[in-house]
Amino acid sequence: MYELKTKETENSVIEFIEKVDSLKKREDAYKLLDIFVETTGYQAKMWGPSIIGFGSYHYKYESGHEGDAPLVGFSPRKAKISLYFAPGDTKREELLANFGKHTTGKACVYINKVADIDVDVLKALIEESVTFLKEMYPV
Repeated sequence: MYELKTKETENSVIEFIEKVDSLKKREDAYKLLDIFVETTGYQAKMWGPSIIGFGSYHYKYESGHEGDAPLVGFSPRKAKISLYFAPGDTKREELLANFGKHTTGKACVYINKVADIDVDVLKALIEESVTFLKEMYPV
């Protein structure tokens, strides 16, 4: 059976951030940590070795595949900072139009630095994603 790689761990978020090579990325990680905690009301938890997640939800697909994932999160990766939001959220594209400099993947939004984005739009993206996932996967 398939084993999920990205699971909530007991690893320290602060220790993870302190190991980020780039001082600027570390500073941005702390800014994002504050923004995500303030916006979600959840404490940060490590998910797998490199994702800082907030809250969680349990999903189950028609295929039978199921698991747990953070409601939102981010990872200060070497190349860019990855932001994790719900990919199916219909307001996401509308909000991203005013977000600032970024690129997107299926579930990720990539930024170079916090200074490139509108923090108010980031907060709206976080709130929208949490609301969307809680409605889609009620407890």
